Amino acid sequence: MPKIMFKQHQIQTQSSEILSATQNQQQKQETQQMDKMKLDRLLRKPRSKRYMAALHKLDAGGHTHNHDKVNEIIDAIRNEFPEIEISGILLGYVSICYLGKPYEVHTLDVTGGVIEHYKTGQTLPNGLEKARGIAMRGGYDFIEVYIDCCRAVSANGTVSVISC
Repeated sequence: MPKIMFKQHQIQTQSSEILSATQNQQQKQETQQMDKMKLDRLLRKPRSKRYMAALHKLDAGGHTHNHDKVNEIIDAIRNEFPEIEISGILLGYVSICYLGKPYEVHTLDVTGGVIEHYKTGQTLPNGLEKARGIAMRGGYDFIEVYIDCCRAVSANGTVSVISC
């Protein structure tokens, strides 16, 4: 008889452990959903004039080899989003290049801190290619490329979310 009670106690303990693990999993999922909603809300806010001015410097040809200028732009990005670690979700930026032919677009790879100008037909690296068509259509100053979407930023700083 004592063995039966022990097994019953063991079964109850296992059941409550499974129930607890399931509840913890549900809480984690709810927290992740709330975090994603907060993140989306933050990233939909209009961009500041300082941020816009910093990103307009991307089209200056000399920045590709000047790491101090690149770091200034990346610092402006971090200052725009102080609440979040943007480097884990932001791949980079794509914009029309005004240096003239043969260049079509330029990019800023945030993780590598590299500004690059691309010729017509030259493939963009690291997931940035998905924003090329949006940039080439015009109407936006630049495209922020994230792991899950693109955010097209207008001249006045307003943001449009585009699924990619």
